Formats: sequence, C-alpha cells, structure tokens
Amino acid sequence: MKRVYTLCIIGLLLTVGGMAQDMRSLFIAMPDSVLPLLTKNNRMDCVDFIDSKMKAEVKNRFDNTSELKKLTTDYLYLQTTEQSAVEMKLLTVNDTVKVVCVVRTVCGPACDSEISFYDSKWHLLNAKEYIKLPDEEQFYNVPANDDEEYRMLRKKADMCLIKAGLSEKNTDIRFEYTTPDYLYEEDRIKIQSYLKSPIVYHWAGGKYVL
Repeated sequence: MKRVYTLCIIGLLLTVGGMAQDMRSLFIAMPDSVLPLLTKNNRMDCVDFIDSKMKAEVKNRFDNTSELKKLTTDYLYLQTTEQSAVEMKLLTVNDTVKVVCVVRTVCGPACDSEISFYDSKWHLLNAKEYIKLPDEEQFYNVPANDDEEYRMLRKKADMCLIKAGLSEKNTDIRFEYTTPDYLYEEDRIKIQSYLKSPIVYHWAGGKYVL
C-alpha cells in the first residue's frame, strides 16, 4: 500500500512539474544504467524503509546487501557494497534548470572517486562544464630546495587516487588525496608532512569553483 502511495506522489510530481525535481523522485525514476546494482524495486523499497524509519537495506542484483543511509530533498548516500558507495546532490544551475552530481567511490583499500553530472531526466552531461577536477600537484607542498626524501616518496606514490565527498548540509564538494593510503605505514607517515589539507570546491554560478 505504501509503495502505491509513493508511486502516486511521484506521478503527480512528474505531471505537475514536467520532471522529477527532488532527490526522492529522481532516485526512483533513474534508469538502471545509472546504478546497475539496484533494480527499481530495490530503490522503491529503500525509500519505503526510509519513510518508515527503518534500516533501508535491500538485496541487490548480486544478492549482496546495499543500504540507503541518507535521503533528503537534495542529497543521497547509498552504501552499494562494503567497498563502494554512491553520493548524489541535486544542484541548481538557474531558476529552471537543475543537475545531479553523482560521486561513485570505490575503496580497495585506498579510495578513489568518479564524478558524473546528469540532468533531471538522467541524461549524462559533460562534467567539464561543471567542474575542473584538481590534479595531483595541488595536494602537495613542494619543497623549495632539492629534497631527496620528497623525490623518493613521490616515486613510491606512483598513481593518483582522489576521494570526493558531497555534503548533505551545503553544496560543497571535498577532495581528499588518498594515494598515501596504499603506501607502507612508514612512507605514509613521512609523506603527510608534504601534503596540504583537503581541497574544497563551492557551487557558484551553476558550476563548482575552487
């Protein structure tokens, strides 16, 4: 009965507004191609559980557990597997246009994220129009003089891993350099002295800016 009620509400929103404009409606209406691990029934069940103040766990397509941990008007956090998660944020471009920022993060054990943008009908957009991602050098305090320890640590940190995180409370996106997480503990401790704080972008003028 609750699911029928949910579908009626979503149908009304789509009819009146022409398109889904809140995270709840967007999550249920999204095509499976955006989030292949969950079926539409999975997503509807998650919303029902959230509405009932229950733990929103479902069995995904691989018969493992996924959990919708947070759902608000403009934000979603979904633990897809033990090693992966998806965050979504509904962002305003102008008076009539909104986009959805989707952050997919996989940890193994160091975390790395992929960022995508969609319109409210789940058409994939060109991410470069909404954000210029930070590069590896932005996370380092490069020594002014030749530093052998720094050079050796940079050689060991031979791949760039960056974790992105959306905010439930505002429209910021936070980038954390996670490459050190796969280094040996001794090197991980040493490299910290050369690193800057995580980088935070703000949503302004219809795009993310540093």
